[in-house]
This record gives sequence, structure tokens and C-alpha cells, in this order.
Amino acid sequence: MEQQETGIYIFCGIQTDGDDQFGTVELEGTEHETFTIQYKDAAMVAAEVPMKIYHPNKTNLMMHQGVISTVMGKCDTVIPISFGNIFQNKQDVEALLESIYPQLEELFPQIKGKIEVGLKVVGKKEWLEKNISQHDDVMKQKKVVQSKSEAAGYFDRIQLGEMAKNFFGQLQADVESDIHQPLNELAEADKLNDPIGEKMLLNAAYLIDRDQEEAFDAKVNELHDKWQDKVDFKYTGPWPAYNFINIQLKVEQETS
Repeated sequence: MEQQETGIYIFCGIQTDGDDQFGTVELEGTEHETFTIQYKDAAMVAAEVPMKIYHPNKTNLMMHQGVISTVMGKCDTVIPISFGNIFQNKQDVEALLESIYPQLEELFPQIKGKIEVGLKVVGKKEWLEKNISQHDDVMKQKKVVQSKSEAAGYFDRIQLGEMAKNFFGQLQADVESDIHQPLNELAEADKLNDPIGEKMLLNAAYLIDRDQEEAFDAKVNELHDKWQDKVDFKYTGPWPAYNFINIQLKVEQETS
């Protein structure tokens, strides 16, 4: 039986001076030992696995994130690498490290001792409907649209859509002012991502110092208590600084 070719799968980059140990990882039913590949004070956390395309299903994505979480528990400077990057051999990973080292050298002090958390704020259906029903212009326009045939009401529907968009934009501005800004004051950096779905009012990521995590959590809880009758909070993390690092694209270019 022909032996399957193996490759080097990389999970994340770290700043380290030693040969760090992060245990084993189970990939598609087989255990693999993780190890580090070093260049100066930078290293990639990796495992030797069968050379193939790994699909980003839930199990594989959780495997990838699980290794990064383990690394985060032991290292205070972690650079996440996107799922599925696999190299022919260790020498290729060393060459990659050497080529991106100038970027890593800049990134290390920026993210040392920092974590990312995410907050999605979604409006509750009842609260949104109650708010929009209090806008006379929107409700009048809705009646106009309902009273006309589909063809005759085409431009009226466009106008209603614009009114609803403006109404929702105002709610998003209120949430940004009352929820996002107080959290931003506790963060080292923030990133506002596009809302997902028609009821989402905020989709934000925050880069915070590990020492500030407790204070940040307390502020999120305080804001949740204030807004809980109007919106749902989805608070996630801690993660490595996914939203604040562009190194993933560089790695993908190197492997293509």
C-alpha cells in the first residue's frame, strides 16, 4: 500500500524564544502532535498531516480554533492564521516565516497581551415593530402602498423602503452612541463590521488588553441590563486579533 504524502498544517504564529509545547490535535479521526517551526523570535504552531484539501466544516473549524485557544492560554502574543493553510514541508514554512517576518515584527508589540472580543446587538421584533409604528410618516406610506395595486404602488414601495432604511439607520446610530462608544473607551481598538440580517443593529469587534477583560465584561453586562427589553446581545471571545490583523491574506498568497 502506497504511503500517503504528508504536509505541514499551520494554525497560528506566536512570539517565542523557546520550543513551546501545545499537545496533540485530532484531525479527521487521527491524532497529530503539534510543534513549532522557528525563525528568530517568531514561530508557527503546526502539525504534520496528510497532504489534502481540508474542508471547512464545523468539526474541522472547531479543531483549528481549539488549537489556537490552547496556544492563547500559554502565549500572550498570538497571530491567527486562517483555516486550511498546508505546506509541502517545514522548509517552506521557514521560508514563509522569513518572508513575513518584517510584518510580524511590527505586529508583535501591537497585539502583545491583547485579545479580541465580539459583540452583536440584534433588535427584538416586538420592540422594532413598536418603534416603527410610532413613526407617522412610515405608517401613512405603508397604508398608501397597501391601498394600491402592485404595479401602481411600485414607486410608493420604493419610498417606503427608503423610510424604513432611514428609520433603521437612526436606531443603529442610537446603539452605536449608547452601547458601542462606552465599550470603545475601554478598548485599544475597535472595528465596526457590516450588520448581518435586517434586525442587527451592531456588529463590532474590540481589541482589549487582557488586564481590561474583567472591566470590559462588566461594562457589557451593565449595557445589556439597560437594553435587555429592546435587544439581544451576542458576546463572544476571547479570540486572537482576527479583525485587527491582515497577515492571513499574506499567508494565502505565499501558499498559492
